Amino acid sequence: MKAVILAGGLGTRLRPLTYTVPKALVPLCGKPLISHIVDALPPWIDTVLIAVNYMRDALESYFKGLDLPREIIMVEELEPLGTGGALKNVSKYLDDTFVAFNGDVVSSIDLDAMMRSHVSSGGVGTIAVWEVEDPSAFGVVALGEKGRIATFQEKPPKGQALSGLVNAGAYVFEPDILDLIGPGNVSLERQIFPQILNRGLLGYRFGGYWVDCGTRESFLRAQRILMDGGRRMMSDTELIGASEVVGPNYLDGVTCTDSKIGPYVSALKGVVIEEGSEVSDCILMEGVTVGPSSRVKGSIVGPGVVIGPSEMAIDSILALH
Repeated sequence: MKAVILAGGLGTRLRPLTYTVPKALVPLCGKPLISHIVDALPPWIDTVLIAVNYMRDALESYFKGLDLPREIIMVEELEPLGTGGALKNVSKYLDDTFVAFNGDVVSSIDLDAMMRSHVSSGGVGTIAVWEVEDPSAFGVVALGEKGRIATFQEKPPKGQALSGLVNAGAYVFEPDILDLIGPGNVSLERQIFPQILNRGLLGYRFGGYWVDCGTRESFLRAQRILMDGGRRMMSDTELIGASEVVGPNYLDGVTCTDSKIGPYVSALKGVVIEEGSEVSDCILMEGVTVGPSSRVKGSIVGPGVVIGPSEMAIDSILALH
């Protein structure tokens, strides 16, 4: 069976980092965001189609260097096509039931259980749904009898949502849904889903965690969830002098002198943290230097960035470009 990952976005809310690093390759606890989706796929997924528009070469280069148990096929969008148009663009590969994912979501969804629900429903599609406190930034779904979706509501004003359930960006579809998608930029949520409600569109609820990693805040929230769940490490890391490590972190090839790290720090190879600094709740990509007596918190720092002496990087995205 095939899976489609919709990874065509520009990652505008993570700029300036995404001017040089596609959102799909921003590291989350030591591996790119998109790998959290690919690595969690069950064995019965033998082919992954990655629908990509922005910085395809970087994604292609990354996957070429991996030895994976399934085939990876990059399918380029020459222009942004929306969620529906992206599926149509890969449709020549899809001749049976398939799964699809938004490329910026990290979740604990059990795809085996979701597939069983889909098969038993006999419908044309199944959409994973997740309950949030404020659904105004998402596509809202209201469920009817037997868990079928009765109504869609796209990004309702605060206080006017039909429910707290939102589209969680994971789908199982029958291939005939592709016949409804026309050419160009097409939205599944706005243009296709309303057409197929009477053909059986199931809402699949699941437990655990779900994060839409579209912003700095949500990216760091996903990191905290994963570290609390056990994705933490300290490897090839040198702690010099009175350095202190607090809480869960992911430290791989870091040199730290007389400074405090953590909690919730992901710091990758070549990161140097100099005397008297404090870093917490942040992502430091390869080759970052944190100068003496500096503080980094709530931030994502791109490869090779140098934070000077006594500087503050609070709730920021920093990158070379």
